[in-house]
Amino acid sequence: MAEDLEAASLLANLPPLVGEAECFLAVLEQVSRAARLNKPVLVVGERGSGKELIAARLHYLSERWGKRFVKFNCAAVNDELLESELFGHVAGAYTGAIKARVGRFELANGGTLFLDELSSMSLRLQEKLLRVLEYGEFERMGSSETQKVNVRVVAAANADLPALAASGRFREDLLDRLSFEVITVPPLRERREDILLLAQRFGERMAQELGREYFAGFAPAAEQQLLGHGWPGNVRELRNVVERAVYRLETARRVVEGVTLDPFDSPFRVRGAQASVVAPAPAARDTEPVPAMAVWQFPLDHKTHLAEYEVALLRAVLEKAQHKQTRAAELLGLNYHQFRGLLRKYGLIEELRR
Repeated sequence: MAEDLEAASLLANLPPLVGEAECFLAVLEQVSRAARLNKPVLVVGERGSGKELIAARLHYLSERWGKRFVKFNCAAVNDELLESELFGHVAGAYTGAIKARVGRFELANGGTLFLDELSSMSLRLQEKLLRVLEYGEFERMGSSETQKVNVRVVAAANADLPALAASGRFREDLLDRLSFEVITVPPLRERREDILLLAQRFGERMAQELGREYFAGFAPAAEQQLLGHGWPGNVRELRNVVERAVYRLETARRVVEGVTLDPFDSPFRVRGAQASVVAPAPAARDTEPVPAMAVWQFPLDHKTHLAEYEVALLRAVLEKAQHKQTRAAELLGLNYHQFRGLLRKYGLIEELRR
């Protein structure tokens, strides 16, 4: 009984999973059932929909709740560093590996490892991940010594993994292993009855953070704004919008009359390279701007010039999309993973993190 109370206390301290929509309550019930099993779970949903909170709930409702819940974003590092982060390395495994390091799997031993953005993992590392799921063993980078672990993996993706598997960009055997249970988190636009409920909760928490005694709520006009928006950023976007509105209130007694859905909206908005797609700005890596057809000088290196043009195009569309990669991909008629592949091809992922 004491252990159950402690687990409940840990779960209560997590950011809330609030909602009354039927589709959302069905997901919570699915999570409660899956938490009891020692099987991998795949959480699928749009950005900002709460995939990490679902993973945490799976951990703290399971028998592993007293062990570590380790989180890692697979898209945050390149392939070599990702292998080291997940599986560890021995001294000298690669340039800069001065001393041995324990990876996330060993840190999560006995507990749960949450792998976000799983679809960004290379096929080579997917094979190594499959081995851990199948046999509970792996080797650190630079070592032939087998490590044994007991880890439950919860993976998340904002992608159509079956389609990626069908096209050869994701291992089908790994997908089979991970998809014992697939939890699809509904987007906020499908949970309209939860929008004002969540907004009120976020408003109260922001008021508390600001040291105010209470939150006065939303005026009808503000509620209509919240209900009429499409919420492409889901719950994360809603939280930002509400917290921004509350912090801008002059006093706690005032209700929120209206919300700012786009914080960049301004008559002085910097619009940068939106008109520069044909002749974009010079690239940052000492490359020259792409010349107009009339001034191309032949002979030239076809492959190099096409690459320079493509890099400039990628930078321009990112600028127009305010560095929102999903929107940038749409502007080029690509899906998210095709666009991410181009960013990786030209080494632009690190540039975006600066």
